[in-house]
Amino acid sequence: MRGTSRDGRWRGDRGSYSLFAIVLAFMFLLLAGMVYDLGAKLRAGQRAGNLAEEAARAGAGQIDRDGAYTGGRLVVDRAAAVRASRAYLTAAGVSGSVTPVGAGKIRVTVTVSQPTALLSMIGIGSARVTRTATADLLTGIEGPGQ
Repeated sequence: MRGTSRDGRWRGDRGSYSLFAIVLAFMFLLLAGMVYDLGAKLRAGQRAGNLAEEAARAGAGQIDRDGAYTGGRLVVDRAAAVRASRAYLTAAGVSGSVTPVGAGKIRVTVTVSQPTALLSMIGIGSARVTRTATADLLTGIEGPGQ
C-alpha cells in the first residue's frame, strides 16, 4: 500500500507543519511590516504638516512695507512671501507649492516621500504623504484688527 508505513500509519501529512510554519511566519512578517511602515507614514505626515505650517508662517510674515508705511494697512508682499516659503522648503529638503490667497494669506502644500522598510519586499517601495497649511497675516493686540 502506498502512503502507509510498516506499522500501518499514514505518512501523507509529513512536513505539513513545516509548510504551515513558513506561511504563518510570512504572514506575521507581512503584518509587522505593515504596522512598522504605517507608523513611518504617520510620522512622515506629521513632518509634512509641520513643514507646510512653518513655510506658510514664513511667507505670511513678509509684509508689504511700502503699503504699511504709506497707507497704514498691513498686507502680505506676495512675491517676498512666495520666495520666503520656497526658501524654507528648500532648506528643509522637501518639495512643495506656494500659493498666495487673497491679501493676507499664504497656502503651502508639501509632499514627502517615505521609503518603506518591510513592505518593499512585496513591491511597495515608498509612501507619499501630502499636507497643506494656510497662514494668515493678522494684526492686533486683543484680537484680529484691534
